[in-house]
Amino acid sequence: CHRPLAAGTVSLGEARALLVLLLAGALAGGFSLGTSFGGLVLLYFLWTVAYSRWLKNVVLIDLISLAAGFVLRAAAGAMAVGVGISPWLLICTTLLSLFLGLGKRRHELLLLETQAGAHRAALDDYSPELLNQLLATVTAATLVSYSVYTFTAGHGLYMMLTIPFVLFGLFRYLYLIYRRDLGGSPEEVLLTDKQLLADVILWGLAVLAVLYLNGRGIV
Repeated sequence: CHRPLAAGTVSLGEARALLVLLLAGALAGGFSLGTSFGGLVLLYFLWTVAYSRWLKNVVLIDLISLAAGFVLRAAAGAMAVGVGISPWLLICTTLLSLFLGLGKRRHELLLLETQAGAHRAALDDYSPELLNQLLATVTAATLVSYSVYTFTAGHGLYMMLTIPFVLFGLFRYLYLIYRRDLGGSPEEVLLTDKQLLADVILWGLAVLAVLYLNGRGIV
């Protein structure tokens, strides 16, 4: 309700004009960086439109479509800076997106109860039990995939030292979902929960340290 269109701060006509201008700028900037990158920008736009118009209303497809958008962003980012990206990192991105999406759906379903379907059509086909089971499955898959990524990333076994940070982050987020009834806004949870924020910062520092030391041939 606080978004520009819903809040009425931007009219429908203004939104359409902004859409044309921003899309033109994004495509021009994207194709200036290369045909492949520009193609990904266009694909991401079309995917977002499809999600907003149809896919978000189909049970399970809504979650998979949401995760696919994050994968496209990760792939585009790697392409923009001219570096390769590990298939395992793409898998981790997919699973982490599903993890956050499931937490959000669970929060919406429990918060809105009988009105959930009016907010998001796909919620009528979910149940707390199904979402809990999917969360458990995705949590385990995320941890395993990240662990495999650290083994195969080419930075030595020291990257494995970052696994405990990921494990704690997943567990902490699950705690916040199940015991604090959070999860509706992942970015807000990250910025307001001190333990989770500290864990992400420490993970980032650990990754940078491993990359730096590996680049200097120390590890």
